Amino acid sequence: MQVAGVSRGTWHARHHHGRDVAAAVSPVPQREREQPARLSASVCARVAGFISAGRTGGLGVAGAFAKAWDEGFMEASLRSWWRIAARVRREQATVEQATVEQSGAAGEQAVARVKPQVLATGANQVWAWDITDLPTAFRGVAFKAYAIIDIFSRKVIVASVHQRESTADAMALFMAAIAAEGGCVPQVVHADNGAVMRSNLLNEFLTAHGIEVSHSRPRVSNDNPYIESEFRTLKNRASYPGVFASLVEASTYVAQHVHWYNHAHHHSGIALYTPAQVHDGSWKILHARRQVSLAYYQARHPERFRGHRAPVPAPKAWAGINHPGPE
Repeated sequence: MQVAGVSRGTWHARHHHGRDVAAAVSPVPQREREQPARLSASVCARVAGFISAGRTGGLGVAGAFAKAWDEGFMEASLRSWWRIAARVRREQATVEQATVEQSGAAGEQAVARVKPQVLATGANQVWAWDITDLPTAFRGVAFKAYAIIDIFSRKVIVASVHQRESTADAMALFMAAIAAEGGCVPQVVHADNGAVMRSNLLNEFLTAHGIEVSHSRPRVSNDNPYIESEFRTLKNRASYPGVFASLVEASTYVAQHVHWYNHAHHHSGIALYTPAQVHDGSWKILHARRQVSLAYYQARHPERFRGHRAPVPAPKAWAGINHPGPE
């Protein structure tokens, strides 16, 4: 083999190819081979059932996993639960898409929830509210910041921070908001589709006060834009710490932010007045001052305006969600 210039392994492979190993006939695909550790179909079905029940009760996958574990069901790892949840979502999305495609426009209207439409032409007509996470130093643990905003004035009526989401805290939030506005109640309260937002107790409380309840459509991100915008401002300020060491620290930050937002933040959506000024109508006094200042500036520098008198912007006469405006 040295004379031939090949190694022993190469020579053996050339002269014994196929002799020692029987050719595989119709090999079984990897996904169809028996896997001793594979979860059975019945276990997957039970896991999917736990996940579905947990979602109905406001629990995520990890929460449903822990609840099932506490009840004595431990047949798969948390990672497997996440995989099963993802598969269920894919299958559900496929079924929903097929239903829409087969039923046409009429079927699509039947599947999709009606687009919410709310309109406010003054303060305390429509409130929007939501809950956002304030992260802590512990992974997966966050404080819950509740806030109610007036969509016309952009004023944060009231805000609070709690350890978790609960209907009781939400009801207390609205009682505080009504008290803060001197007993004034809005015509409409708009929210998304969270478990607390759709709780029967909260909706009964609002209805008892003569308030109409409106909800966003599922998986539609711009159906609650005013409160989402406020939360972005809350988290994008330079003073935002990123994580909070305690509930007291989180509550203090939110309280300071709300005071700044209402009384010092010149909001671009309301002609650079503060939400508090638009809410109580004092913006009109400042608007007159701005007109005087602008007229003086135009008189001093007419060349900068080319004969056109620049108007002084005023807040819009209405605000709405998915609404074309007053007729």
